[in-house]
Amino acid sequence: MYTGKAKIFEHYGIEKQIKSAFGQTVSLRGGGYLIIEHTEALHVIDVNSGNKSNREENQETTAMSVNLEAAKEVARQLRLRDMGGIIVVDFIDMRSAENKKTIFNSMKDEMERDRAKHTVLPLSKFGLMQITRERVRPQMNIATKEVCPTCNGSGTIMASILITDLIERHLEHLFVKQNENKLVLALHPFLYAYYTKGIISKRVKLFFKYKKWINLVKDSSLGITEFHFLNKDGEEIELEQATHTVNSEE
Repeated sequence: MYTGKAKIFEHYGIEKQIKSAFGQTVSLRGGGYLIIEHTEALHVIDVNSGNKSNREENQETTAMSVNLEAAKEVARQLRLRDMGGIIVVDFIDMRSAENKKTIFNSMKDEMERDRAKHTVLPLSKFGLMQITRERVRPQMNIATKEVCPTCNGSGTIMASILITDLIERHLEHLFVKQNENKLVLALHPFLYAYYTKGIISKRVKLFFKYKKWINLVKDSSLGITEFHFLNKDGEEIELEQATHTVNSEE
């Protein structure tokens, strides 16, 4: 049985995999990546070379290498997301007609594993490939972008530079006024690094100040300005709303 303090999905990296499974960007092992966009009429997949552009001898070789890898991943993504209707794949431009044919044959071979009815057309002179695919399962709306959990779509958050001041204000309140002895603070990995970096870290300095140790837990599901205090029983401590707001005059 798992007994760690971090969430089990976070500990084993499942949280990250779930978030990336239906994300807008899909990384390729060779350094390239795909950008997947959904519209009312069709799905568009853009193939990019990324940091692989300087590794090969010439542009044609680079394009061929990335496109072959992309063809395999595109076929996988169509099955994974059950994308139906018209799919347009914008491969990296290639001059060689033989290379274009190779990509076309590669895509057809990869799509053979797909049990959904589909049609794959050869690359056009603009490097576009058209695919039609029938869905296997009922249509699902899978959003590849999320509303920001911190600002709720407003586009603004509190100044991130002030978040550590707010955390330490809560910490003082809990240690001094509420006399809490054991605290766990779940926070974003960037903030975790801020408090634990160095031999005499920020956390150690807080220990010298309050003579109480605070356990920090990384949680990548939280936004940069989000955090949670937990008591010794692992229950979240509700903080006063008034202390959540940083006074603009300070």
